[in-house]
Amino acid sequence: MLLRRLREVMAEPVSAQERLDRIVVVIASNMVAEVCSVYVLRIDGTLELYATEGLNPEAVHMTTMRLGEGIVGTIARDAEPLALADAQLHPAYSYKPETGEEVYRSFLGVPILRAGNTLGVLVVQNRAQRNYTEEEIEALQTTAMVLAEMIASGELQALAKPGADIAVRRSLHLRGVSLADGVGLGHAVLHEPRVVVNNLLADDPAHELARIDKGVAAVRETIDRLVERGDVAHHGEHRDVLETVRMFANDQGWIRRVREVVGTGLTAEAAVERVQSDVRARMLRQTDPYLRDRLHDLDELSDRLLHALAGEHFGASREELPENAILVARSMGPAALLDYDRSRLRGLVLEEGGPASHIAIVARALGIPTVSEIAGIAGMLEAGDAVIVDGSAGDVQVRPQPDVQSAYAEKARLRAKRQEQYRSLRDLPALTLDGERISLNLNAGLLVDLPHVSETNADGVGLFRTELQFMIAERMPSTSEQEALYRQVLDELNGAPVTFRTLDIGGDKVLPYMQAVEEENPALGWRAIRIGLDRPGLLRAQVRALLKACSGRALKVMFPMVATVEEFNRAKAIVTRELSYLRKHGHVEPSSIAVGVMVEVPSLVFQIEELVRVADFLSVGSNDLMQFLFAADRENRQVAERFDPLSTPLLRALKVIHDSASAGNTPVTLCGEIGGKPLEAMALIGLGYRSLSMSPASIGPVKAMLLSLDTGAITAEMNRLLATAGDRGTLRQALAGFAAARGIPV
Repeated sequence: MLLRRLREVMAEPVSAQERLDRIVVVIASNMVAEVCSVYVLRIDGTLELYATEGLNPEAVHMTTMRLGEGIVGTIARDAEPLALADAQLHPAYSYKPETGEEVYRSFLGVPILRAGNTLGVLVVQNRAQRNYTEEEIEALQTTAMVLAEMIASGELQALAKPGADIAVRRSLHLRGVSLADGVGLGHAVLHEPRVVVNNLLADDPAHELARIDKGVAAVRETIDRLVERGDVAHHGEHRDVLETVRMFANDQGWIRRVREVVGTGLTAEAAVERVQSDVRARMLRQTDPYLRDRLHDLDELSDRLLHALAGEHFGASREELPENAILVARSMGPAALLDYDRSRLRGLVLEEGGPASHIAIVARALGIPTVSEIAGIAGMLEAGDAVIVDGSAGDVQVRPQPDVQSAYAEKARLRAKRQEQYRSLRDLPALTLDGERISLNLNAGLLVDLPHVSETNADGVGLFRTELQFMIAERMPSTSEQEALYRQVLDELNGAPVTFRTLDIGGDKVLPYMQAVEEENPALGWRAIRIGLDRPGLLRAQVRALLKACSGRALKVMFPMVATVEEFNRAKAIVTRELSYLRKHGHVEPSSIAVGVMVEVPSLVFQIEELVRVADFLSVGSNDLMQFLFAADRENRQVAERFDPLSTPLLRALKVIHDSASAGNTPVTLCGEIGGKPLEAMALIGLGYRSLSMSPASIGPVKAMLLSLDTGAITAEMNRLLATAGDRGTLRQALAGFAAARGIPV
């Protein structure tokens, strides 16, 4: 009866205040209450009385309280209902004299929730002491959901006083982790759009219960099929995540709760959304990180069930993007990102994904500003919300104020102007002030990277990550498919040198069509060349594809994650064997073959003299080398920034590598992230490095730096600093002072 009457009130052609006033009258009458009040949360964090039946009407839009203040503020803060036989005995009781509520003893209040976020509080009161039943609490919570949709629709915004807008549209400044540099302004597009629940009130509860049962069965079947097939690539999920979702999908307590809410008169979709919002509200306030992590699993289960009820496919929408789209996702794989129209993408915001993840690599390759580790972002936004992504600072602005938007627009203009200045350096040779030639190369892994070589006038590709082809594929690429890609890479580069790195899989780079190996520490486990040597068929197929693709042209190939010279010799023997195979079958050989090694495992530093005698070239992978040297997982935010790349231990290790390679006349390139940062690149030049490989966006800033640099001066300074470092943790400040004193842009 209550929900039917509310439906009629919601359909009446009246003003927002009149509608709210009629709603509190209907609720009070149905609940046999003498008071019904609605408090709405404002952007300043206070609750304002928006409508009442029973209290002093003059208190409407006059009475306010802070979150946590009084019983109403406590309900809003904790997102939990409170039923009190005598409210005045509660320790949080706070008397507001203008309301005239001192004559009312019993109190029932429930939070008005949407997606787990508090929008306000709904209250009923009575003069006499009474104990509210579970059924009454449930009915008021269901009613609060109707009010949540009314608030979220923006209908009440017109009632807000200047500067006291309701919180549902409040601006948010969120801090995450930068994955890809740049500034993007646009409007939110959800990678996995939520089902919009328009019909909240059910006509036939029995029919809605049947729909719930059918929807749950469909979700269970889908998840079982995904787990059994291991087909998780399209959604960017890992098997253990799906297993957890499957566990929740079979949880009878969760399903029973949804069925109970349907019994209050809501549709199946509204019941799922109601339970999801209640669970989110509780778990968002948990301090236990494990429980907070489970929120993702429950969210996914609810979203899958909503899609099943709506008859829609769960997953990314590939409809045409609006202009200036900011893509928002919990997590996603590189293949999913590549499916979007990149000309319209201005930014990417993720809940999950580290700087070394596949999605980060692809986002940097595409030049899309990206910020990750923004907890709950997918639930905070509505499609079309204004969003700013600051990939350089790791900041995300949601529904920014006009002054913030203007400041970022100016920042984007200045950045574009600076990039234009860097482009003006394109045709200048990369020479230092004293005439030292520095080779600037690009890191790549996709065909979309390759046009950047000519755009930046880079010398070539210092690192081509071959594993990206495998990561974005639905199945293992055949030898002929690999050969076709490598040949296309060489054709696109038109004679510019390219160094191919063999498959660097394992660790965090799990191929969706290969069975994952459970390891305590994947970064130190079965990955890269270790897989290649243990499964030689995989490595032989890739080497054969590279040799055939490079027929008549130069081939440079290197092996990753090599820990001993013996491992390198075994890998190099596979190249020799495959070359003999091609000769035997009459294939045209590469014009030259150089076989090198990535120096990223500290053990190689202590075999460096033996290594330079057998390797044709070295490539320093500073990302992993630093991670292993300091025993600091770069994906772990608690330790990732604990050690500076410009610290004495790493710089000394890099100098040992360079000096040994130089003594053996073995070329050496550094292709880690530090090579693309001007201050770090300046230090590397001071250590003797003359070949660096980096992202396309880094070429301009690094070239601008070296054009103002005297190599003799920085070499002397690096020698002095390393000799007198003492117990200093980092040389960053000293190097920054050196650059500032000489006007070197870093």
